[in-house]
Amino acid sequence: MGERKLTSYTCSLDETQGTLMEGILRERGYEMGVPPAYARFAGKREGVNVVLYESGKLVVQGKGTREFVEFLLEPEVLKEARLGYEAELEPELGLARIGVDESGKGDFFGPLVVAGVYVNEKVCRGLVEAGVRDSKRVSSDKRIGALAKVIREAEGCVWSVVPVGPEAYNRLHGKMGSVNRLLAWGHARVIENLLEQGRAMNPAPVRAVSDQFASTKATVEKALLAKGRELELVQRHKAESDLAVAAASILARDEFVRRLGELGEGLGVELPRGAGKPVDVVARDLAEQHGEGRLAGGAKMHFRNAPRALGRPEPERVEWRGRRGGG
Repeated sequence: MGERKLTSYTCSLDETQGTLMEGILRERGYEMGVPPAYARFAGKREGVNVVLYESGKLVVQGKGTREFVEFLLEPEVLKEARLGYEAELEPELGLARIGVDESGKGDFFGPLVVAGVYVNEKVCRGLVEAGVRDSKRVSSDKRIGALAKVIREAEGCVWSVVPVGPEAYNRLHGKMGSVNRLLAWGHARVIENLLEQGRAMNPAPVRAVSDQFASTKATVEKALLAKGRELELVQRHKAESDLAVAAASILARDEFVRRLGELGEGLGVELPRGAGKPVDVVARDLAEQHGEGRLAGGAKMHFRNAPRALGRPEPERVEWRGRRGGG
């Protein structure tokens, strides 16, 4: 099957990108005509018309749209490939659904944050235009914050964030006995929170999508209440390719970063992410200066970093069979 014909494309440019775009059009010999109302500039050449509005919205039209986007706009102005990602979304673009993802699962310090986002076709197109991606594909915390704001304010988008602070995390992990059960509880809580806002989701979601963290989806299904069990639950590897999950991953990471910073301020130290050697150094210092109780107030104590920080022997490693859940 050949590429879908594209004759129109829109995206948002910031002030710097807009100036760059205008300069490129002039340099490449585009005819710069009188711009329409509320537009900064308009350029055209055979097969393509380009207009940038004062709002920052760029509109590209004509039979040469795909070539313009792929070979000029993306590599020289946006500095990222969006068109292929949108095509990847196309099969499920119109499906009303909830995406769920988490942040902090692999970090010794800080909370576990689970987020859920409801999208429909209109919301999806707006988020794609704004550049929403899986948070792992966005390196800057500042950019994550900007995208999170777009998601929270998007018309028709409904969202929920459930942060589980270190103390609550340690208590729940001790009670439930595994990270997978804790994740299932968090995912179920987010889904139920969204379903409680039923009228705001139009049309109603038909499924909930998340990354596969357990061997079967039954772990999450057992944690759902009656309303949640009416949804089709989909768990799959690399679920972040679904825009609803990608949006959830951004909200979760944004909340995790914010809370990790606040936690560090309270402890008087910058808390590193992950579970590597820099984490061991900070954890050991905290334990020596403030004791185990203070450390437990900011960290996930089932991680191996905890006994290392407290000068205790590490538990023997368990040989895992099958797919590992995490933590």
